[in-house]
This record gives sequence, C-alpha cells and structure tokens, in this order.
Amino acid sequence: MASVCPYGRFTHAIVRGIPESFGKVGDGGSGGGGDATSTDLAKAQRQFGVLTGALRQKVGLQLIEIPADAELPESWKIEDVAVIQGDTALITRPWKQQRRSEVEAVRRVLTELNLSVDEKFFVGISKHTNHRGAEVLADTFRDFAVSTVPVYGGYRLKNICSMGGPDTIIISNSEGARKTLRMMEQLTDHHYEVLTVPEDAAANCVYIRGPAKVDYLLHPTAEECPNSVTAFQKLPDYTLLPTACSEASKLGSSLSSFCLLINRKHQAY
Repeated sequence: MASVCPYGRFTHAIVRGIPESFGKVGDGGSGGGGDATSTDLAKAQRQFGVLTGALRQKVGLQLIEIPADAELPESWKIEDVAVIQGDTALITRPWKQQRRSEVEAVRRVLTELNLSVDEKFFVGISKHTNHRGAEVLADTFRDFAVSTVPVYGGYRLKNICSMGGPDTIIISNSEGARKTLRMMEQLTDHHYEVLTVPEDAAANCVYIRGPAKVDYLLHPTAEECPNSVTAFQKLPDYTLLPTACSEASKLGSSLSSFCLLINRKHQAY
C-alpha cells in the first residue's frame, strides 16, 4: 500500500536534459531519426536551465539529473514515465515503442531512492490514456479514489488543467475544458477552488509546497500567455515563478513535462 504524501509537498525533482536530437520525429525504432520540428535547440536548453534553476535555487528542491541521450529525442519529457505518490512509483509503458527505452534510466534512479517500483503497465482516457491504465493506477494506489474523465479540447488532461494547490484547479477557459471540469465536479464531493485562465497553455502549471513552507507556482511567462497574467495575480499568497516553455510547447508538451517530483522524507509540513 502506498504511503500518503500530501499534495504538492516535495523535496526532490528528477529531470533529464535536452538532447541534441530535440524536436526530431521518432521513427518508432531505437534511434532518434525522422524530420525535425521547427524548434530552437539552444533556446530549449536555455529554458530547461531556467526551469531547473528555479526548482533548485528558488524552490529549494534537490535535483536528480539524468544525462541527455541523443538516441532518445523525447526523453526530456520525463513526467509521463512514472506516477509517484509517497514511497511508491508506478512505471508507465509509453505508447510509442521508441519511448519505452526511456523507462530504464528512470527505473534505476527510483530504485536508488528506495522507492518500491510497480512493474505493471500504465499506458497513458484521451488519445493517450486508456481505461486499463486507470484500473492499474487504482490498483496500485488503493488509498486514493481514481475516476476516469474524458478529455475535451486537449490530448491529455494536463493540457487543459492542473493543480494549483491541494484544493485549487487551474483550468483553461475553452469550451472543452469547461465540459471536462463539469464532469470532474460530478465525480467528487470535494470542493475545489477554480482559477480560470483565458489561454490553454496557461492551464499547465507546477505547484510545489517548498521545504521552506512557501507555496510556489511555476507558470508560463507573460510573453507566452499575456492574457493570463491577471489570473495568476489572484493568488496573492503564492510566490509566482514565470517559466518559459515555448520550445516544448511546439512539440505538444508543457512545463510539467520536465520533472518528476518526489517527497523523500514524506514530510507533513
């Protein structure tokens, strides 16, 4: 049974560097072949550096960095390789054959951290998530209620909403996102505060209750989401950390894609 770790309370972040093959379209094999999407590698690496710097220097997390691998052009998208809660990690099985090679390096790190690793498959209810995955998740984390909800207006749930705190949902103002939210509200008796942002990209944020007992929110910059600045300012008790993610966004990813967050001490701060 997984130990329960209060949401947002983390001590470590696992990240993986931006490879030289960033933006390549995988061919389904082990290499990083295929055509390159119109991305700026140097800019992507700078943005990654700013994000990891914020996690380490501002939030105060300890970083565990896995080296970049040019043979794995999508390996920087580390979030979807595992689901972690407390001292248990559920290793996923990426849909793309090429991406399955990314799992082993993360598995080694999690084992070294003394997290119990579940070997079952979890294939990321949208185009990228199926009902069987939800069943495996529920079986692994039995202390939590797991409900399935269709994703409207995005290819994964975190593209249209994210947690802005234990009781706060940040969500896009799109019709699809509002429809998904209504279904989420029907599936729980818990009341969540809702922060609506006008731009889809602004809905993906990273909330962390830092070791210094400060609420941090990493969110897209004013340059990327100018119309959402006012919405984020409605969180006056938070330390807001604007963090650029434009190059990853070109590939359908977002801020939360870059890190796996862990609470090694299981602190109740």
